[in-house]
Amino acid sequence: MSDKPQPQQRSQGWAPREPEPGPRPAPAPAAAPRTAPGKPGKKQKRKRTGWRRLVPTWRMLLGTLLGALLLVIGLFALGYFLVKIPPANAAATKQSNVYLYADGSQLARDGDVNRENVSLAQISKDAQHATLAAEDRDFYTESAVDPKAMLRAGWNTVTGKGRQSGSTITQQYVKNYYLGQEQTVTRKVKEFFISIKLDREKSKDDILEGYLNTSYYGRNAYGIQAAAQAYYGVDARRLTAAQGAYLAALLNAPSEYDVIAHPENKAAALARWNYVLDGMVKKKWLTPAERARITFAPPKQAKGSAGMSGQRGYLVQAVNDYLTSNRIIDEDTLTTGGYRVTTTLQKPKQDAFVKAVNDQVMDQLDKKNREVDTYVRAGGVAIDPSSGKVLAMYGGIDYTQQYVNNATRRDYQVGSTFKPFVFTSAVQNDSQTQDGRAITPNTIYDGTDQRPVEGWNGGLYSPENEDGVSYGDITVRTATDKSVNSVYAQMAVDVGPAKVEKTAVALGIPAGTPDLTASPSIALGPATASVLDMAEAYATLANHGRHGTYTLVEKVTKDGEEDVELPARSVRQTVSREAADTTTSMLQSVVDGGTGQAAQAAGRPAAGKTGTAEEDTAAWFAGYTPDLATVVSVMGQDPETGAHKSLYGALGQPRINGGGYPAQIWAQFTGDALEDTEAADFDLRLQPGAEEPDYPSYEPSEPDATDGQDDGGTDGDEDEDGTQGGTNGSTPAPTNGQTQGQTGGRTQGPANGGTTSSGGTPSGTTGGATTDGGITGSPTSGGGTTGGATNGGTTGTTPGQDPLSGLTSRRP
Repeated sequence: MSDKPQPQQRSQGWAPREPEPGPRPAPAPAAAPRTAPGKPGKKQKRKRTGWRRLVPTWRMLLGTLLGALLLVIGLFALGYFLVKIPPANAAATKQSNVYLYADGSQLARDGDVNRENVSLAQISKDAQHATLAAEDRDFYTESAVDPKAMLRAGWNTVTGKGRQSGSTITQQYVKNYYLGQEQTVTRKVKEFFISIKLDREKSKDDILEGYLNTSYYGRNAYGIQAAAQAYYGVDARRLTAAQGAYLAALLNAPSEYDVIAHPENKAAALARWNYVLDGMVKKKWLTPAERARITFAPPKQAKGSAGMSGQRGYLVQAVNDYLTSNRIIDEDTLTTGGYRVTTTLQKPKQDAFVKAVNDQVMDQLDKKNREVDTYVRAGGVAIDPSSGKVLAMYGGIDYTQQYVNNATRRDYQVGSTFKPFVFTSAVQNDSQTQDGRAITPNTIYDGTDQRPVEGWNGGLYSPENEDGVSYGDITVRTATDKSVNSVYAQMAVDVGPAKVEKTAVALGIPAGTPDLTASPSIALGPATASVLDMAEAYATLANHGRHGTYTLVEKVTKDGEEDVELPARSVRQTVSREAADTTTSMLQSVVDGGTGQAAQAAGRPAAGKTGTAEEDTAAWFAGYTPDLATVVSVMGQDPETGAHKSLYGALGQPRINGGGYPAQIWAQFTGDALEDTEAADFDLRLQPGAEEPDYPSYEPSEPDATDGQDDGGTDGDEDEDGTQGGTNGSTPAPTNGQTQGQTGGRTQGPANGGTTSSGGTPSGTTGGATTDGGITGSPTSGGGTTGGATNGGTTGTTPGQDPLSGLTSRRP
């Protein structure tokens, strides 16, 4: 064995081993970075994990934006080169619209376009500036399109803030002259590109001139020259700032802002007119001093084209208003023509309405010898209560002589025809009197003249009854027959004026009706609803409280092919059947023995109410059978200025009352319109306590066809004598012995036909008359004789008189 030490084996333990002799090895190099497979030396990208994978990098964003920009530029270039400026559209050679009766026979065809092109130099600077102030104040300094305004208009349309064009004058001109009025994406794209091209090819003056010559201003006037003549009877070069501002305002809503055709919209038109003038000041086209001196320039009375003579123009106007107000077709699109409109109007009934007005009123006028007869106008509407279809409409003497439609205008007070809505509201709301009694037709009220209403905190209100008559304690039914203001003003307070207003709106009176205010006076009818509005409301009563908006159109086609979608008609119970039917039962009493007896001549079961506006400027009869609701108004209007005029002395009568000529027209028309149908009775469901007490019944005699009934006076009050005028021996409608004294006192025979002394005690004789007509008093309760008059007569003054003595007897 050698003495040399042997090399140690590698220990498996933890002890360090001896270093080996010899040079020390170099330290191992640091680990090399990872490299991508196949790409030695390149740093590998760290993978994005978690939510970071969802966030685009700046390179991605930049690439997307550049790509989108290139796409937009490409599409813009493509659109610019592909879209050519087309020739003039159909508006320049406008088609006619055709209007048909329900049976398909032609009602009317609208006339040729009224347009006369003029150069910009032939249009006054004021009119030019007014147009710019209204439509595009930066026209001369800005581009042909306004993307910001277009986006804002689109957003407002989408979010329900109203359809807006967001268009510059250049865009509007392109739409008017080169394209059409349809609201489509394709048309808007074309409009965009054509506007840009046109702005490069034509001067601003040329574009403004074209716009002013193609814009529609209403009254069938295309272009500012035709509009200047239609509204002011002057050439465009002579238009003042006030006139130019009004024409510019019309561009926003041509028919709606015509203050002659729609006087109820005057406030809105004035607001737009002021906006235009204020814009002219902002752009320094007017000085503040000049602006302060400008007053509104009302347009002249309009006259329709010869092709729209008679009733045709009124009917076409009403149909067009229906189409545009219900957003079936916008006005600009409708005026381009090509539409075939089938209406709900029935020609036989339309002819019957015209004949009734002519027979009862127009043929009786003596315009040569009575100036007041030149003021007489009439309006009427008939509606089928079950369907809401307007079957006939009388708009005025002649569309070529009077432009405004008397059936749709909202500027005459409805008078006492509003009173039934107060009672309907009382039943609907289970209302009570101030002392806690339920309001029914038999509820007793104090009918004293000028009695202050109780329970009203808005100040003293004490309405006057017609001719200052005091009735004392009378039932609601009798107060309705005689149209007693003091009773109905108190009832309005008992119900609550706000509730009365709500009920009227539920029946069909538009919520925005002028002078429809929640105060005790609401009962007297100061509201200026249209004849059509009132017909819709009375049709709801006839339909047992079920209301559906009226309709004038059955079908619309475009260019003989495409059907235009019409809105579905919804019908709902807006007031209870008991409220509507109990009102109907009271209105039957008005016809049977109250102020509306002339309506009996229709030969049908009927319900109705008379009414008169302040100063006798209008007289109304609103009534219905189970099959037909019709409202008639006779109005006074200056033929030159359009101002309201009193009808005192018209047709040779001291006054024109709702129970006279309006009721006579109603009766003749209703009888003729329903001639071929079987008469039907009202099917009524009355409120508890509404049944009439069992008083002796009678058969009312035929009313005098030549003179009619009572119902005159201011604030919707009615005469109580059943006469048309009641003075100097004018003949009343005969009602069970009723006569008229030569002194003009109101006289009335009692229910049994006997005479009545001034104290109101019946003498028992037959066929007599009151010898002291007009004497009234406040009867006291506590028994005694029943000396009250019937059929609208006055109440006696005998002490101990039964408070129900004034109750009117009528047929069961």
